[in-house]
Amino acid sequence: MSAKLNYPAHLEIARKGTPLQKMERLSEELGVEIFFKRDDLTGCELSGNKIRKLEFLLADARAKGADTVITCGGAQSNHCRATALAAVGAGLKSTLLLRTEDPSNPPPCHGNILLNKLAGAELVWITPTEYKERHVRFEIEQERLSGRGKVAYIIPEGGSNQLGSWGYVKGMEEIANDLTALGAGGLGETTVISATGSGGTTAGLLLGARLLGLDLRVTGVNVCDDEDYFVSVIGHICKGFIKDYSVDITINSTDIDIVDGYVGRGYALSRQEELQAIYDLAQLEGVVLDPVYTGKAFYGMVSEIKKNRSAFGKRIVFVHTGGLFGLFPAADKFNELF
Repeated sequence: MSAKLNYPAHLEIARKGTPLQKMERLSEELGVEIFFKRDDLTGCELSGNKIRKLEFLLADARAKGADTVITCGGAQSNHCRATALAAVGAGLKSTLLLRTEDPSNPPPCHGNILLNKLAGAELVWITPTEYKERHVRFEIEQERLSGRGKVAYIIPEGGSNQLGSWGYVKGMEEIANDLTALGAGGLGETTVISATGSGGTTAGLLLGARLLGLDLRVTGVNVCDDEDYFVSVIGHICKGFIKDYSVDITINSTDIDIVDGYVGRGYALSRQEELQAIYDLAQLEGVVLDPVYTGKAFYGMVSEIKKNRSAFGKRIVFVHTGGLFGLFPAADKFNELF
């Protein structure tokens, strides 16, 4: 690596140094060397990628005198669950804007919803239409809390902004060290793949690769929206990062690599072939993915390899971003596979 990075202030919450685990049988089956970066092991209740971003965002919230954080996501949002629990550890309260079709009749209290309640989070249920205007809703909630004498700090969807993306700049530095420790040699034929749902993880990995001068490919498999949307979102995060932190790198829209076509039925909606991929991997490697993020991304990755074995080069690092708790509310969807 060619650079030593000066990270902004952050908390030490995640169990970092997560393993880089080779998927031996999967690699043999597909004819490509595949490793999983086990970021599902960043903690038990904090499991997943979100906590890396929250280390920076919660530190900023405390530095700015906040006593409450506000964020948003789907009903079973991993990000909201991680925020609620990490906020407790940081001495903060949380308000979560959760999307559901009928706020007067919210989903049952299981999976991430149960964990949110255990953490003492305030749950505010909103419709998908209201969610599209979530930035307005953030301001409304911030003003409401201010009227109660609270100082609220807004964390965007997925923790995906310039500051949050530092979490996966740091994550990419860790991946590079992992590969070096393996004696993997040059990284030029390595692709780092992650699920892309709000853009911050992919942006951080791309920024990290550039800042560290790494000769590898960074790819996102979008689990919602489409390629054009994420080229715009990730590009916006990278542009803001480069400006805010005065770093000497350039990232253009052509540098943002999205494997589109695997959204399927839509965000958090599963096809049987996606669930089959989750089931097959659990049987093959004893590793469990979630149906919303990692399952879709993994299915997309494997599908592309089956079409073209060299699609991602000789070596793949698949970032396992957690989400196990979101698997349980989807249990009935697996019945046909058992």
